[in-house]
Amino acid sequence: MPSAGILIIGNEILSGKVTDSNSPFLCRELRRLGVDVDRILTIPDDVDLIAREVRTLSDAYDFVFTSGGIGPTHDDLTMDGVAAAFGRKVVRNESIVARMERVQNGPANESQVKMAMIPDGAQLIDAGDLWFPVVVVENVHVFPGIPELLCKKFMSIRDRFRGVPFLLKRVYVRRRESDIAESLHELLGEFPELMLGSYPKIGEEAFHVLLTLESRDAGYLQKALDSLLSRLPDDAVHKVE
Repeated sequence: MPSAGILIIGNEILSGKVTDSNSPFLCRELRRLGVDVDRILTIPDDVDLIAREVRTLSDAYDFVFTSGGIGPTHDDLTMDGVAAAFGRKVVRNESIVARMERVQNGPANESQVKMAMIPDGAQLIDAGDLWFPVVVVENVHVFPGIPELLCKKFMSIRDRFRGVPFLLKRVYVRRRESDIAESLHELLGEFPELMLGSYPKIGEEAFHVLLTLESRDAGYLQKALDSLLSRLPDDAVHKVE
């Protein structure tokens, strides 16, 4: 199945001034598409560091998604870092400049032109009704840090990343996690390919643990679910979704 790495870029994330909501969004959407996210990394606005981590992720995974650092200010260094990762120059893209000038019905200023400086040979993918395209270099997809824009851009091209999606079953259990741990170990012994999650819930009156069962194989998932339910006392299960 396709694999992915996510690179979150920005001093504001590491300082706690801004909370990262882009990586959770990407993880959810990619999982629905059947893409395995194997790594999330957050780094500061540093060209050399961006270049090194982009290249490492690019070599390791099918898809790489960067977030942040593509605006008009001095600390927006992602394009420079991505270019350096692949030994490319940063060049002015006349197509992006033309889009800017068409949108604002006038010439682009110096700060706007900075946003049109992208790695030489990059691919541009139109992002729905947004005037600024998604920039792709090799297998690296460069996204903005603003969550609303990242969401719109990703959703407009999401089908490019489609694999075989995971199927999910949720079981809400009235027992404590320690009471059902042995049953869960036995279940994984019987279904080693099952992705099983166990999440204790504090403050919930109706149940104490949420179990999640995931697989790309519907038949395998159903058999695992049936086996789990047979291992639990009848009154232990609050509901199954």
